[in-house]
Amino acid sequence: MKKSVFLGTIAVAGLAAGFVSAQTLDEVRARGELNCGVTTGLVGFAAPDANGQWDGFDVGVCRAVAAAVLGDPTAVSFVPTTGQTRFTALASGEIDLLARNTTWTFSRDVDLRFEFVGVNYYDGQGFMVPRELGVSSAMELDGATVCIQTGTTTELNLADFFASNNMAYEPVPIETNAEAQQQYLAGACDVYTTDASGLAATRATFEDPSAHVVLPEIISKEPLGPLVRHGDNEWGDIARWTLNALIAAEELGITSDNVAELAQGTSNPEINRMLGSEGDLGAMLGLASDWAVNAISAGGNYGELFEAHIGEDTAIGLARGLNAQWTDGGLLYSPPFR
Repeated sequence: MKKSVFLGTIAVAGLAAGFVSAQTLDEVRARGELNCGVTTGLVGFAAPDANGQWDGFDVGVCRAVAAAVLGDPTAVSFVPTTGQTRFTALASGEIDLLARNTTWTFSRDVDLRFEFVGVNYYDGQGFMVPRELGVSSAMELDGATVCIQTGTTTELNLADFFASNNMAYEPVPIETNAEAQQQYLAGACDVYTTDASGLAATRATFEDPSAHVVLPEIISKEPLGPLVRHGDNEWGDIARWTLNALIAAEELGITSDNVAELAQGTSNPEINRMLGSEGDLGAMLGLASDWAVNAISAGGNYGELFEAHIGEDTAIGLARGLNAQWTDGGLLYSPPFR
């Protein structure tokens, strides 16, 4: 039943997407702020603080795009979305960009008529259990109750994993990460499953994180990234190349501290093209020549954002792994700025 509901949501969102005009850049400029869809709250990725100020790794993408387009990283209205509401919000035009731990899949790209502009976190689905259960492998979860966010690839992957291993489970449907955390800690489910990064972020908020274990199995590929609507290629290019600028900046040694100085000109032609001291890449996007300077200044390059919000020195404690630069054995790779 859940699968048919999910596909029904896809059909409705896909239909609505076709009626959205291809004028997003003009609309954002006229409004004076970017409407950016984020999660309802996942520490390290996107969550409001006590003063209602949003912060996190995904929030950094929103702020970078706002800085590139409007010259102001604070010119963002953050719209919390759930697994069920995020696609409708984007398709209807309520938000201009969705930057919310969303997996790039065939049906979302094609049937929903969305355009993923890149991957900002390579992830995979995992499982978390209380240490007191004595479970050391996902293969020991036959008969478990599992907290699962509806309307997600996680829900479908879970069904596939248990079916392929001839195991049974009882789903405990939840809408948000906060609800999942509450239900899991209350003992309403034996297991919480979501992207491994989300498990690490959730576990970090527990009173005693050591009382909970993330199991070793990763059962899926979850390339997470920002997305926009089909049909507005100019806006898609802006979002795509803003993300690429953050990735390339790390590779090229451009940081939030030195970007203003490097923008005056260097001996590296690619840096000069990206930062606007040579060529007209900004004009090609319909933006000012310093668009990438503003994007990088907003919160730093990809590595700075990673380390500040979810890296090994944070409570989340994530290693770079697949999200290291290609030069360091990871998958991060920006096309050339030329």
